Amino acid sequence: MSHSPLIKQLIDSLCSLPSVGAKSAQRMAYHLLERDRNSARRLSHALYQAAQQVGHCQTCRILTEFEHCDICQSDKRDEQILCVVETPSDVYAIEQSASYQGKYFVLMGHLSPLNGIGPQELHLDVLKKRVQSEPINEVILATNTTVEGEATAYYIVEMLKPFTSNITRIAHGVPLGGELEYIDRSTLGHALNGRKSFS
Repeated sequence: MSHSPLIKQLIDSLCSLPSVGAKSAQRMAYHLLERDRNSARRLSHALYQAAQQVGHCQTCRILTEFEHCDICQSDKRDEQILCVVETPSDVYAIEQSASYQGKYFVLMGHLSPLNGIGPQELHLDVLKKRVQSEPINEVILATNTTVEGEATAYYIVEMLKPFTSNITRIAHGVPLGGELEYIDRSTLGHALNGRKSFS
């Protein structure tokens, strides 16, 4: 049995979400239509408003409906430290750790020439101007440990070298409580290469 055009359209739209397959999308669609029409209307309204009004912070490029996000407007953040991340969700992950009090710059992706994503698409010129014009003492690169993430980090290091001598990379390695025999070799390699002295 095939779905009606509108139900099929809904299922296909839900399938565009990450980690949502056809079966999950169908379950969600039927749940919203069979049992929770009010939630479906609220979801539709929230999606429409967000799609219309949410843009990028003019300073750090995180997603927000305001000209400048809360982090950039806060006078409690350390303006001398700038953490460069790939996505807004990376910012929220770091914020959850409650161990960083500096500012951010969100690339909204990573270098990927095959997909047409170069320095211009990541607004690396904006990052360079920010490092040149603001009193930033340290740039922390927190891109992912994928091939693209590492290439992006390397490109940024080369770009910013003339303007700052203090560029660091977040440590990658063995998770707290992890046992070495269960750690994959790539992670273990990063841990060994990023080792620190106790002194």
